Amino acid sequence: MKKKVLSVLSLSVALWVNAQEKDSLNQKKIEEVVITGQYMQQSINKSIYKVDVIDAEQIKNMAATNVAEVLNQSLNIQITPDTRSGNSTANIMGLNGDYVKILIDNIPVVGDTGLGSNIDLTKITLSNIERIEIVKGSMGVEYGNGAVAGVINIITKKNSTKKISVRGSIQEETVRDNYDLKKRGNGRHIQNLNVDYNISNEWFASINFNHNQFMGYEGESKGYKYFGQDNQRGYEWNPKDQYDASALLRYTKNKTTFFYKLSYLNEKFNFYNPEVNRNPLNDGLGGVSYESRDRRYNTDRWIHQFNIQTNLGHIRYMGDFSYQNQDRKYYDYNYDIPNRQIKSRQEEKSYYKTDVIYSRGMFSNFVDSKVFDFQLGYELDYTNGYAALIAGDFFGEAVKRKIFTYSNFLSAEWNVSDKFSLRPGVRLSLSENFNNQYNYSLSARYKTSENSNLRAVVGSANRFPKYDELYTYFVNLNHDVQGNQDLNPEKGFSAGLFWNQNFSADNGWKIAYGVDALYLDVRDRIEMVMVKEPSTYKYMNLNTYKNLLFSANVDFRKDQFALSLRGSVNGTSVSMIDLKSSSPTDFQYLVQAGASATYKLKSTDTNFALYYKFTGPDRIYVSDGANDFRLGKIDSFHMMDFIVSQPFWKKHFEISAGVKNIFDVTRLNSTAVAGSAHTAANGFVNLYYGRSYFARLMFQF
Repeated sequence: MKKKVLSVLSLSVALWVNAQEKDSLNQKKIEEVVITGQYMQQSINKSIYKVDVIDAEQIKNMAATNVAEVLNQSLNIQITPDTRSGNSTANIMGLNGDYVKILIDNIPVVGDTGLGSNIDLTKITLSNIERIEIVKGSMGVEYGNGAVAGVINIITKKNSTKKISVRGSIQEETVRDNYDLKKRGNGRHIQNLNVDYNISNEWFASINFNHNQFMGYEGESKGYKYFGQDNQRGYEWNPKDQYDASALLRYTKNKTTFFYKLSYLNEKFNFYNPEVNRNPLNDGLGGVSYESRDRRYNTDRWIHQFNIQTNLGHIRYMGDFSYQNQDRKYYDYNYDIPNRQIKSRQEEKSYYKTDVIYSRGMFSNFVDSKVFDFQLGYELDYTNGYAALIAGDFFGEAVKRKIFTYSNFLSAEWNVSDKFSLRPGVRLSLSENFNNQYNYSLSARYKTSENSNLRAVVGSANRFPKYDELYTYFVNLNHDVQGNQDLNPEKGFSAGLFWNQNFSADNGWKIAYGVDALYLDVRDRIEMVMVKEPSTYKYMNLNTYKNLLFSANVDFRKDQFALSLRGSVNGTSVSMIDLKSSSPTDFQYLVQAGASATYKLKSTDTNFALYYKFTGPDRIYVSDGANDFRLGKIDSFHMMDFIVSQPFWKKHFEISAGVKNIFDVTRLNSTAVAGSAHTAANGFVNLYYGRSYFARLMFQF
């Protein structure tokens, strides 16, 4: 294993050291623009917020197939998979997906439990993505509920330089040591197709199709055909099959632009029960059958989105309107394992179903001045949905609720001088279910030199309680777990300082570096706590959460060579209160480091890409089940990917091949997983399914 890694590294270093030729990297580039948190599209250098951008070229070089795989390479973002449900969500600054707002083209995405938060990132494909923008910290003024730890904004492509453009790819991957193109249970198979058409100077149309088939990974289990009665049947990572398609129509003329986009996703996910029942056939011959109670999940998601940007006189208006629907259904069936057939099945039922009407509008440029401007905005979210028994330990019928939230927000941007800009902001959120929520922000940018900026940002955000926290009711002889309809929204506050600088050296090197410091404080944390011995639990606003993040990065670029180095220290303090005790509140620190390097051969356009990320041991206080808390630990791990890409036939085709997860990370040993009220803790964290190899063919005309 070490020899293989050293060989890859040696080859990469040799190629970089011998780089002599120049290419387009040294040419003047169009300045990168961002939209997250801006009044209008803005150059990244002039943005009032610190925005991290992952562009389309980086995404292509990674050979990633969904947003989860891309973000896994980012420091201080950990993708947390749930192998039982098939969902993978983003963890930022130690907080899970409930505290991270996921947007597509500035619109929050519908998920199982609401709008924008706790979104399964494997359901968002990359075949038509222009860039991903990430802002860390509380963004409640701009993006409302759930934007406590940060915002991830996924920007899709909406134009083309050609009259007609056709792009697509076919990608085949092993799943650790499993791969077979035909047999069920082996490998990943991904295909996508994009067609862009410039109908006229004003009209543009695009369609996109993607298929991602993951055939599962058995790991230490023995597959769905196994019928031993030792709980070894099934998969560590269950199979799932995704189809998604989208269509876009865009119009641009003078100062008016609008587009309509329709997106559809279907996902089938199979859960194979590890328990096998041995049933006598009573046929007089001693015959028996081996059956298991398996489950099939079927998710359908529709997203309709209309965006318009125009001028009303000199006032700029940008409006988003969206209708979204997600229905996650399931049915149970009895599977005859030796005969490979379904003996009986239940009727398919919905257990998570959400319909959302959403709109967000912003008016700016009221005074038509480059020195001072202010923005007035509104946001409304009408969610009609429910969650049933298997979704969150609900009892009996599905819990059906309608939630309406309306917000107004106001901010002003004052360019005090050529070097100093200031933006204060405030939001008022009204909900029929909770008390009024107020959020504040103050952002400042100081241009310390021609190529250097210092940014300071403070802000707040709230998180409304979820269905399971409000309405759970799971009571029997052994359990008493209840929600709490009197819960208050959680309140988050962050303060950050960000400095960056870039320059070009006389020898042709382009160097950029930066230092960030960010503090996050979340109060009224909602946790399930024991309120009565031995097994009575209830959701309550009790805990507090604090996080300190210090990070630094430096980027080098010359000719065809680019190198990025990153490092961070992340400290977390959690105050948890149980029936008879409370946890220590000292900070526990997590160290991360990362690097990425790319090199392109001038003579052949062969591209080499290497990505590395180290995550140190993580220590967390958890309940030990005996009215006390202990310090648990999750092991450290290394991640590395290496990809080679070769275009040919006038760059109409490109072949890529490589290895992902070179260090073969699967599950991490952990003593930091606490058991819930009715679930035993595992001694590991199931993070990845190990090393995989892939080959990809891309084409464009």
